Amino acid sequence: MIIVMKPSAKPADIQQVIARVEQFGLKVHISEGEAHTVIGVVGDTQSLDQRNFEVLDGVERTVRISQPFKVASREFREGDTVIDVNGVKIGGRGIVIMAGPCSVESRSQILEAAHIVKEAGAHILRGGAYKPRTSPYSFQGLGEEGLKLLAEAREATGLPIITEVMGASEVPLVCEYADILQIGARNMQNYRLLQAVGKVQKPVFLKRGMSSTIQDLLMSAEYILSGGNYNVILCERGIRTFETYTRNTFDINAIPALKQLSHLPVIGDPSHGTGKWDLIAPIAKACLAAGADGLMIEVHPRPEEAWSDGAQSLKPSRFERLMSELRALAEFLGRPMS
Repeated sequence: MIIVMKPSAKPADIQQVIARVEQFGLKVHISEGEAHTVIGVVGDTQSLDQRNFEVLDGVERTVRISQPFKVASREFREGDTVIDVNGVKIGGRGIVIMAGPCSVESRSQILEAAHIVKEAGAHILRGGAYKPRTSPYSFQGLGEEGLKLLAEAREATGLPIITEVMGASEVPLVCEYADILQIGARNMQNYRLLQAVGKVQKPVFLKRGMSSTIQDLLMSAEYILSGGNYNVILCERGIRTFETYTRNTFDINAIPALKQLSHLPVIGDPSHGTGKWDLIAPIAKACLAAGADGLMIEVHPRPEEAWSDGAQSLKPSRFERLMSELRALAEFLGRPMS
């Protein structure tokens, strides 16, 4: 439920409404627009009588949210959520590029990759310190040593870093190093992990599960939002279908659908969506044309030597060329990519 305050509402009126909400054991989320302040009521409001609030001074109206994902819903917040990560704004008009290798392999590799993507114009450095792999015999990541190397790369380039957290117990450690916490596709419905990242105030990058619906993704986002962390970024990264030519089937429909249903930023991941480096460029452009707020792209100095996901990683020259093409497209779309 949302409570819309009158334009003339005083701060004391708003505080009175907040106090009444909290009396029912519920939480609030405040959105201040140009004309109205909107108070979102977070929690189970099914048995709540709207008249409890409509009689209060300064209240214009109350509105029930029809979607099961309450806080993530566009009904809850009409304007787009914009998340500021060390000066990089995700959401709104601008387009953000997150780029880097699938995994952190060594100091020289991640520093080289960081400088490559920085010089090409990327805004955020990606790299996995912990790697959930299908095979237990595959490279699992460098762990905390990888986090330290990512932090060193941030210091050297100024790029904020995004890296995956795999378990609730690892959240405090990863928070010490990362600017954005990534929840991978395999963990999208790891509810203990979602609750854990919902208790911190780091931005969370939530990837769609391999066999998950759009509503499943938004309900997972709701777990994080309901915990009080409103800095959630959604990611479409392809789903599993009967098709075997590509690694996944990239659901381009999901991007405009998510933008209609939710106020949260939406990022496309054409690397995992295709699994093939030569398909990344066209799908990346399709993501922007469909309305994505940015892209996550795997880039490796030498993909043929990559310890993971080399087949879906761009070489530096190809990434630089793609960035040039994306800038032209972004300009045509009227969305800056500085």
